[in-house]
Order: sequence, then structure tokens, then C-alpha cells
Amino acid sequence: MMNEEKMTIGLMVSGNLGLLCLQELIRNEMPVVCVFTDRGSSSIIDYAKKSNLNCFVGNPRNGKALAFIGNHPIDVLLSVNYLFLVEEDIIQWPKVIAINFHGSLLPKYRGRTPHVWAIINGENKCGVTGHVMVKDCDAGDIVIQKQIEIDENTTGGQILEKFNVVYPEMVKEVYLMVLNNTLTLVPQDESEVSYFEKRTPDDGLIQWEWDMQKIKNWVRAQAYPYPGAFTIFNGNRVVIDRVEMVSFNCKEEYPNGYILETNPRLMVKVSDGAVELVKLRNPELRFKVGDVLGA
Repeated sequence: MMNEEKMTIGLMVSGNLGLLCLQELIRNEMPVVCVFTDRGSSSIIDYAKKSNLNCFVGNPRNGKALAFIGNHPIDVLLSVNYLFLVEEDIIQWPKVIAINFHGSLLPKYRGRTPHVWAIINGENKCGVTGHVMVKDCDAGDIVIQKQIEIDENTTGGQILEKFNVVYPEMVKEVYLMVLNNTLTLVPQDESEVSYFEKRTPDDGLIQWEWDMQKIKNWVRAQAYPYPGAFTIFNGNRVVIDRVEMVSFNCKEEYPNGYILETNPRLMVKVSDGAVELVKLRNPELRFKVGDVLGA
């Protein structure tokens, strides 16, 4: 059991992943004294209330949280999946260190939804990095890093499921490292940096002139529970959660996006062959040979 002499924790968390990390720390009786979250993370707000934790809800930027942090001195700040970028007042709040957990193998894939971008780009691994919080996004010294394998069929949702296990373990591990003074800081190699922007549901549009592999990566990266890769057909957005690459002799005069077959498989011509549309979110739509998707 933790005692009063242990370093106190302030936690910045959003969404289900943030909730799991908060629950892990409380379950292990680690001294969380307060929580920051966003208005949409109702499960975190409710859990903090049940755990008798003071909770700042909303955007802390522009000094909006100054009074709150002034009334809640902490030793260690841990940030997981937090919705907001934070400023110097928050970074300098803890007495000892502020650490953020990011879903990539930094310095690669700084930015938003990095594991989705990793799958889109055909990577065979991603991971989670704990790093010191600094003013620049995802740029601080690395304190811990764990790798997650990506195979040819891994989806973004499956990586999320792995995150649900890895993140809580890492958050607890890093706190104990700080507590035991065993934390090692490793500067990021700036020559290896890559950065990717936030994605929106409208960014999922499939271009049928892409090759089979790119389309498969694109679809699996954004599969459920993400908004999904999609095409347009007769004014409808057709969301696709799974495709498979197939060998099919296509006539060159057929346009990309051309429906080659509907039974037993729904197959579409692409630049270097064809893909089978295995799983659609709106299966009620009916296609016929000769229809063109995305047209």
C-alpha cells in the first residue's frame, strides 16, 4: 500500500484509454490527487467523483487552470490520451517531472493518431513512448518505450485493444521508476523525426487508382471503431471495414473503381489488379457488374 510519503500524482486523461489508466493507478493505491479531463469524457468525470478526486473539466489553456493547479500541488504529472495541448503553466506544475504517453515509437510519428498512420504507411511495428513533456509537441526526452508488432492484417482497432493493456502497465511502471529514482532520460534523435496531422472522418476517402496494398492498408487502418475508409456510390457514402487483394484479369479499358463481380465476391478494379470488398457497414446497398465506385 502507498503511504503519505509517496510522490503525489496529477493525471491528465481523456477517453476510454485515459479511464483505464486512472483505474489502474487507483486500483494499485497510487496517490492520485487530482484529474484533468475534457467535457466529453463523462466516464472519467464520474469515476473521479466516485474516487473523491478533484477534477478540472475543460480546456486548461490561457491560464484557465491556474487556480486549480495552485490549490493542488503535485510531484508527478502523467498525461494519457489527453485531448488538449498544454502550456508552460501545466508543464511546470509538478515538482519533479511531467510525462506524456504517446502512441508511437518516437521520434517517428509525432502528432495525432500515429498508429493509424503507421498502418496506412505499411509499417510492421508501432508502439508507445513515455516522454518528458516540453513545449514542443512530442519532443521531450524518452523515458520508456514499448514496441507493438503490426502484421499484414492488423487493424487500427486491434492496436487500440493492445494499447488498452500496454498503456496502464506503462503508466504504473513509469511512476514507480520516478519514485525509485531509476528513470533514465534519452534525448530524441531529431534526424529521425516524422510528424503526421490529425485525421477527420472526411479524410477516409479511397482513391481507386491506388494499388491493392495501399488500399488494403488504408481500409484496415481506419476500420471499426474508427469512422472508416469509404467510397461514394449513387450519392451514398459506402464505409468499408475490410478488403482483400485478389488475382483477377481485368480489362485495361475498365476504369478504376469498376465492379468486376458481385457474386460470390464483390470485386473492384484498382490500378494493379482487384480488391474484394469483404465487409461493408451498409450491406443493404446493391451493386451490379459495371457500376463504378467513386464516380
